[in-house]
Amino acid sequence: MPTRRNIPYYSGVYYITFTNYSWLPLFEITQSYDLVYKWFNYLKERDNYIVGYVIMPNHLHVIIAFRKSKQTINTIIGNGKRFLAYGIIDRLKQNNQSAILETLQKAVKSTDKKRGKLHEVFEESFDWKECESDNFIQQKLDYIHNNPCTEKYNLCKDPSSYKHSSAKFYINGVDDKYVTSYMELQDITLD
Repeated sequence: MPTRRNIPYYSGVYYITFTNYSWLPLFEITQSYDLVYKWFNYLKERDNYIVGYVIMPNHLHVIIAFRKSKQTINTIIGNGKRFLAYGIIDRLKQNNQSAILETLQKAVKSTDKKRGKLHEVFEESFDWKECESDNFIQQKLDYIHNNPCTEKYNLCKDPSSYKHSSAKFYINGVDDKYVTSYMELQDITLD
């Protein structure tokens, strides 16, 4: 479900995916994984919960339990993408990645340029699915945790060995300061 269709709620558990522009491995190139963790901290400080995640070189999958706030979930995700985009652009500039910067500049639509946008760091939309059951959450966790092991990426053999994932928390019981188990959510009121 693309973001063009707004998430009509201010709370709930959602599986969210967003992708770097043209699938460029911008998280890897700029070593911006730490920026994603800063965003996770920001979300947690506002009483939201990270249920599971994987930060791939070119996209992010995350399950977030949103506590009722004054902002829509779309706004929260949009602000997160904006924060990450500024950080990625800063790092591209610091590392003299002029070819990538030029590609991201050329990708900006003329209507967005008029509003002052300089770079297109992410694909315009993000995908989301509401998580209405523990089975669905487990299905999505299995998918995201196995993402680094797929033939397409081949980043590791075992999901729990991939550094930027909650797999080690769910598979090996290793503490992950960002993650709240979906089983714990049963005792938490999100509204």
